Amino acid sequence: MRYLDTLPRRWVTTYIPLGVFLFVLLFPFYWMVMTSFKPNEELVSRKSNPFWIVKPTLAHFEKLLLRTEYPQWLWNTVLVSVVATFLSLAASVFAAYAIERLRFKGARPVGLAIFLAYLIPPSILFIPLATIVFKLGLFDTRLALILSYPTFLVPFSTWLLMGYFRSIPYELEECALIDGATRWQILVKIILPLAVPGLISAGIFAFTLSWNEFIYALTFISSSEVKTVPVGVVTELVEGDVYHWGALMAGALLGSLPIAVLYSFFVEYYVSGMTGAVKE
Repeated sequence: MRYLDTLPRRWVTTYIPLGVFLFVLLFPFYWMVMTSFKPNEELVSRKSNPFWIVKPTLAHFEKLLLRTEYPQWLWNTVLVSVVATFLSLAASVFAAYAIERLRFKGARPVGLAIFLAYLIPPSILFIPLATIVFKLGLFDTRLALILSYPTFLVPFSTWLLMGYFRSIPYELEECALIDGATRWQILVKIILPLAVPGLISAGIFAFTLSWNEFIYALTFISSSEVKTVPVGVVTELVEGDVYHWGALMAGALLGSLPIAVLYSFFVEYYVSGMTGAVKE
């Protein structure tokens, strides 16, 4: 740590790299905010400053919220993401507990197979899934997305929870078995309370993936009132070769706020879950 001894060294090795990193990370968000509040005259004018707003306006938000189906798209996205996340977490908890704690023969290959299933690209999976959705009569419904999203949420959440369950001492479970506890009681009263950071991390990842999903929502949904935000903003606010950039950026800004709020509230649990730490 001698490179942090003096102030010039701290600036060169820490402050300046962090500043560059933050600039690169936050500049797209800044550009999105500027565009969403900038009037059309400034957006198309070559003389206006592209990095600042002279006369801010709320016209793009008014168009987005009052003249499009954006509020319904937002509700659809919240409903689908929340329900799909809870279903996926429930399945992942049982799968991860069985693989890591029951110690049956072939548990490791099963865990590896689950992770490999997550690596299958959605562009390949949506073709057979579309056939199943059509045959079940679920096309153009929110239920089609709720049932199809766990196909990529469960493998990832299971793999993440497997690593966290592995860090919980086996002695706790053995003592509970000696005292007469059932497997269900051990899972509910011992494993899950200790695995709260891991559950929150898996839930945040699953919710984020559901919120941003595009291919399945584009394929399985056609009605405007059933679309989600990623699909609705792209398909409804682009008319041929005309891009309504102000409304597009306003929709992207409002659509990114729930995820930003979610991460800000649970960042400590998220970091703890990713490192596999167990608080005694």
